[in-house]
Amino acid sequence: MERYEVYKTLEKFEQSIDDIRTKLNPDKLNETLETLNQKMQASDFWFFPDEARKVSQEATQIRRKLDIILKLEQDYKSIVDWFEISEESTEEWEILEKDISTLRKEISDFELEVILNEPYDYNDAIMEIHAGAGGTEAQDWCEMLFRMYQRYAQNKNYKFEIIDYLSGDEAGIKSVTFSIRGPHAYGYLKAEKGVHRLVRISPFDSNARRHTSFASVDVMPEIDDDIQIEVKDSDIKIDVYRSSGAGGQSVNTTDSAVRITHLATNIVVTCQNERSQIKNRETAMKLLKTKLLQLELEKQAEKLSAIQGEQKDIAWGSQIRSYVFHPYQMVKDHRTNFEVSQVNDVMDGNIDGFINAYLKQGRSYEQG
Repeated sequence: MERYEVYKTLEKFEQSIDDIRTKLNPDKLNETLETLNQKMQASDFWFFPDEARKVSQEATQIRRKLDIILKLEQDYKSIVDWFEISEESTEEWEILEKDISTLRKEISDFELEVILNEPYDYNDAIMEIHAGAGGTEAQDWCEMLFRMYQRYAQNKNYKFEIIDYLSGDEAGIKSVTFSIRGPHAYGYLKAEKGVHRLVRISPFDSNARRHTSFASVDVMPEIDDDIQIEVKDSDIKIDVYRSSGAGGQSVNTTDSAVRITHLATNIVVTCQNERSQIKNRETAMKLLKTKLLQLELEKQAEKLSAIQGEQKDIAWGSQIRSYVFHPYQMVKDHRTNFEVSQVNDVMDGNIDGFINAYLKQGRSYEQG
């Protein structure tokens, strides 16, 4: 980088940090933190564990945001000081460029967290993948996406847990439900909701012809226990059955799988990941409440796009993203036009670029 280029980059860094401060308002955060600290110092604070846990978590989140803002400001000042004394074409200049690259990523990552301020953005995520028409080919694609999100969770140090798993007839998965738990899991993964399209030479076609397959991905925020959604026994039908999970998928094979049907809405949820029928029922009931909350939110037009997004048919022309393996390699998001040619990296869970582009579409400031 030339000196003028570094200078302009640092100007943009300063503007971005100022914008972050404006949006977060550290003074107000400190006031809120002080109020929370006073609550936590009360002698009866832990008499109500659920409320205490929420207060403690909120305080931790605020402290973390304040710490990050302070670190960004300190790192920026350090780079400015280093820039003033360093010379081009020296080892010091190489260190400066590395520090600039690191700070650019730190600012970009934190900008995303600032953007994720909608209801439920901090919640854990529940995801469902359903194979589209096409039999084994589509079911194999469903399994490939399932693996991609497993790898994504590993990359982010999120907790991944299977809730329900329905194997394909010959290979792959017909449908799967799983949870991804971690900070802002739903906020990030809501970008993945929609139809995903695959183009490749089918390994199941003896004539090695090119096939197009579809799978739909649904993403819901996992609701907190304190959200009261009443479900009467008379409103539901509960069936117990033997699970059919494939080996190695952490799904039990006892007669403890639970299916709950909500009679009024015809919503069906299943859970078979626990050996205990009671545990499976609890998880299925929580999933049902999540879907009922989602349904209620969908009735409110102004919240539709923020919570659920637009759901489309699992078919040609409705996809949000295309994964092309042949005749060339490219993954392209049709909402943002963000694309990469490293298909294998994407399938290994490196989808941050697509998520970031989607989340940053509506932001009002620009990162250099």
